[in-house]
Amino acid sequence: MLTFLLGGLAMLLLLVTAIPHVRIRWWLVRSFEFPRVQIALVALCNAAAAMLLLEPGHWRSATGIFSLIVLIVQGGYILPWTRLWPAEVLAAQTPDESRQLTLMISNVLTPNRNAQGLIDMVEANQPDILITLESDDWWQTTLDAALEEHWSYSVKIPLDNLYGMHLYSRLELTDTEVKWLIQDDIPSIHTFVTLDSGERIRLFAVHPRPPAPSESEKSLWRDAELLWVGKHIHEDPQPSLVAGDLNDVAWSRTTRRFCRVGGMLDPRRGRGMFSTFHASYPFLRWPLDHIFVTEHFTLVSMRRLQAFGSDHFPIIATFSYTPARQDEQETPEATEEEREQANETIAEGKTEKQEK
Repeated sequence: MLTFLLGGLAMLLLLVTAIPHVRIRWWLVRSFEFPRVQIALVALCNAAAAMLLLEPGHWRSATGIFSLIVLIVQGGYILPWTRLWPAEVLAAQTPDESRQLTLMISNVLTPNRNAQGLIDMVEANQPDILITLESDDWWQTTLDAALEEHWSYSVKIPLDNLYGMHLYSRLELTDTEVKWLIQDDIPSIHTFVTLDSGERIRLFAVHPRPPAPSESEKSLWRDAELLWVGKHIHEDPQPSLVAGDLNDVAWSRTTRRFCRVGGMLDPRRGRGMFSTFHASYPFLRWPLDHIFVTEHFTLVSMRRLQAFGSDHFPIIATFSYTPARQDEQETPEATEEEREQANETIAEGKTEKQEK
């Protein structure tokens, strides 16, 4: 019985490892890109159990081989987001504080009402910019009262559809726009931030709809929004940051393509996963809240903060604007075929309507 159990589990793990390689956008297929760490750990345990508990023979060999294949494939995806990999965004050297930007992201979870927990973290960490996701009118009223004195520049999009978004900044915001890139109920914020040095950098705050049974039958609209932002950064190259709950993991095909299309760097690579979701289930966590930067920035620090009632942990990072070091960083670059595919995805996302 144990032989068939471990062997069947090995074959199942091999199947769920192969499924994401199918190039379709159904949410069930794309969802298997998320738990790569968990699948790898189960495969490791399964291989160890087979070697220790099964009698020598074909079943033990097959179980061990299948489990190790899964471990190797999944490990290839997640290894860049460990300290075993070289850092993609260079560490800042003697950073100039006037050219620094500290950015904090928090998906608050709309029904969560522990706003004071978030406010306490903001006051303790003093970010230059706070971006909240899923924030509605109640969250806006509460945050306004606590933050507007010191974070006096703001962009407010209170919504009750789980896609509300607020941005509070102590730094001046200019040329600010709220855009509805792909779907008319999903906003994004596009703005320029003036650093204390007087230099301007560009910031995109995004929160695309995830592929999930309660949200969207396909990943098309999430993919299209991310690729739209990447394409825009490529066509209008300026020092830029992209931040928000991307509803996608760092190692997915879409997020990696977004980085190549936009020439964006991931400060997590070579440093750790900083998994932000799910705050209540330690074994079911993956990095969904992201900050990507162009080659003009180096990293001072990055941390995941404590939970405060949301299903997401907040994340905070400090970057140094150091364009003099941009040639030291290797910028991802998309092929012409990938750019054509990105254009097709964006066009399809704008024209195809989501099933209600």
